[in-house]
Amino acid sequence: MNIPTTYDGFRQYWANNQQTAISSYIAKNKSFIPNLLPEQAVQMPAVQLAYMLEKRFGQQAFFQALNPDNTVESPVKDFQDGAWLKTVNMVGINVRTIGSFWNVVKYTLTLPEAQSSVHLLPIWECGVVASLYGIASWNINPEFYDAELAIAFPHLNTVEKQLKVVVNLLHLMGKTVGMDVIPHTDRYSEVSLANPQFFEWLQRREFEIINHTENLHEKVQERILDFLYQYGGTISEYYPRKKEDFFNNSIYPEADRLRFLFGEKTNLEARNKRRNQLINHLFSEGYEPVPATMAPPYRGLEVDFREEAKTVDDDGRVWRDYVITKPEGMSRVFGPLARVKLYECKNDNQDWEIDFTKPRTEVWEYMADKYLKIAQTYHFDFMRGDMSHVQMNPAGTPTDPDVYYDIHKYIKNAIRQAKPYFGYFAESFLAPPNTMAYGVEEDHLEGSDTDTTLGDLQSMVVGTNQFVSEFARYHYLLRTRTFAPNFTIMTADKDDPRFDEFYLKGNELRMFIGLFLTDMPSYMALGFEQRDPHPTPAPNEHYTKLYVFQLSEGEKATHGKYVWGQNGVLFGNLTALKCISEKINNDIKHQKTKWLIEPDFNGEQKVIAWTQAENPKYIFVINLSLTQISVHEALHSILTDKILLFSTEQKSDFENNISIILPIPDLKEGECRIYQV
Repeated sequence: MNIPTTYDGFRQYWANNQQTAISSYIAKNKSFIPNLLPEQAVQMPAVQLAYMLEKRFGQQAFFQALNPDNTVESPVKDFQDGAWLKTVNMVGINVRTIGSFWNVVKYTLTLPEAQSSVHLLPIWECGVVASLYGIASWNINPEFYDAELAIAFPHLNTVEKQLKVVVNLLHLMGKTVGMDVIPHTDRYSEVSLANPQFFEWLQRREFEIINHTENLHEKVQERILDFLYQYGGTISEYYPRKKEDFFNNSIYPEADRLRFLFGEKTNLEARNKRRNQLINHLFSEGYEPVPATMAPPYRGLEVDFREEAKTVDDDGRVWRDYVITKPEGMSRVFGPLARVKLYECKNDNQDWEIDFTKPRTEVWEYMADKYLKIAQTYHFDFMRGDMSHVQMNPAGTPTDPDVYYDIHKYIKNAIRQAKPYFGYFAESFLAPPNTMAYGVEEDHLEGSDTDTTLGDLQSMVVGTNQFVSEFARYHYLLRTRTFAPNFTIMTADKDDPRFDEFYLKGNELRMFIGLFLTDMPSYMALGFEQRDPHPTPAPNEHYTKLYVFQLSEGEKATHGKYVWGQNGVLFGNLTALKCISEKINNDIKHQKTKWLIEPDFNGEQKVIAWTQAENPKYIFVINLSLTQISVHEALHSILTDKILLFSTEQKSDFENNISIILPIPDLKEGECRIYQV
């Protein structure tokens, strides 16, 4: 069959061959549909997708999955911990780029068996600038509702039901599914306004923070009750008049309080209007949640005086950004976000110091309970911990961290009581000590019971000494630490004009390592498969990162839908990798690696080679350099009499053919090969 090599060729290929491709998928010839552009997959009619899944998995299994009251068991249900995450190849999906939860299932048709895990970026209602990471409430984001699905299957008439069914279907397709766990909310979220005692507050007058005392939340509680006295609740019923009772979840449950403060859950417009009125009431007196911070020293805030640090919103409110008073290299303040208050403060917070010996246990229990219910309701298999690199204690990680050492650890272990296999994937970058976190980040990850971590290989140019050296260090950490670093191909946070240089070349190499280095997990963001090289920045609509929020003005603004790349060459090359993965995955998955030529800690030796530690069947060889390299003696002796099964530089169809090449040719720039033992 003649496989196209251009974007338009692939589009036409699907138009001409989709019936054959669908029949092959239904017959389970492969775990995915080769040559189907993700862009085209998400445009597939709902009824066509339903037909394919019903025929592939059987009518009974499909319709059981399509019932939101049923649970399709997780592919990893038999594990007793999250160790399975340590070798998984994960794909991250910003649902906003593809429009709905239902489209996640369509996109998954393009993922081979080896890419067995799906991470959904945050799924909750959003606050300021509609940031996915600024949770406004614990309600599922209604923008991810699929009207076409509801027409095809009228019983799926809420976004909650659709999410349940989507996770069911992903499980049926053999994929594990993860959610974000976020230790902060939008600065004036329903969560923070219904529970001021769970957050830290400040009071600002123009350019001055006039109050940031320990219990300022009590003043905020009083102002909220004043608001209710003036404007009443949204419903006519009794409510406690004392703040000690109104904000006590044992006396006045949060669900009742939310309904009284903001209105019915189903009326988002009315809730947002009411919340805005309450924000006005607090803002007029200068009360704001203390913004979330990143990197040492974390604490100590002052108002940013610069004119560009001022924002005037649609209601005429003048916001000021904040800065760390004594910043270090990576210090950041996230104005629109408010982190939950996990510990008491020292000396009434006069010096912005935290007392790490006094955890506020009610807050820990509240957060764990919320995420436990979400994990159980929607059948998630793992959590991705947002800002897992945050370690605010200047003393670093203790030798024996207790249960209140880290909020992600606490939440993971609370969920594991109900779901023993539940795993924890940390967002941390393995930075040097005291850079992103106090102390040694690797110690923090182990102290947090991390199963696997993101790392930062996506932020390095392939072929550089830095890339090779860090790759070597990551594999050393894999062998010596209790967590597994990822070989990260691309993340949604790095698909941004600032990071174009990382993806100009070497993308096939990234995918090759991600698929075939089986004892190391990998992470890839949606959109990578078609991503165009951008020697100069493309319009904002071409970057998934810029759909994490919704801005209509400024340098991060987007206008219209996400625009897929048209890189047919890359897509064709990655499809070839997926196809060879299908042929050999059963022989190599979960196998430990035996290095024949291991990555060089100095970053100078650019050729690597490995096979399987037990029962070796294949040898993988890569030129990590983006220049041609001669095959040296060590490699010659390794590859003598071996059969070349695949090369990224040999443009032939490897579905049915293998070839022998002697003598062994030089490795071209970024070339990857598979030899059969």
